[in-house]
Amino acid sequence: MNNRTPEGIAVNAFHWPVRVYWEDTDAGGVVYHAQYVAFLERARSEWLRHLGWSQVHLRDQHGVQFVVASLSVDFHKPARYDDQLLINASLESIRGASLTFKQEVWRDAERLLSARVVVACVDATSFRPKRLPAGLNFA
Repeated sequence: MNNRTPEGIAVNAFHWPVRVYWEDTDAGGVVYHAQYVAFLERARSEWLRHLGWSQVHLRDQHGVQFVVASLSVDFHKPARYDDQLLINASLESIRGASLTFKQEVWRDAERLLSARVVVACVDATSFRPKRLPAGLNFA
């Protein structure tokens, strides 16, 4: 089964558009490598919001927060000032206290970055690992 568009973009992924601003770039107009991490974070946060869960609600009502436990990034091509990007987030797996995402950054039909991000669920006060709240649906 093909889960990608003819351009290669995953169809089962959550997509979040981002425009590149000067603040995201170096003097040459190329996106800073660390800025991609912020783009990936925004897409995961918006994915969660799209499912009806806000980070604040999870903290205040369920006593949990999500923290990045592992991040692996492959840079393929640079993004530049004023590019319109599409940041994808696909849930790859769910474990008792963690979520693993496959994420990509696209400019039109060009994949600029691919990443694998493991997000741990932790107690909002102690920051110790805590099981995902019952009833938290990621479908």
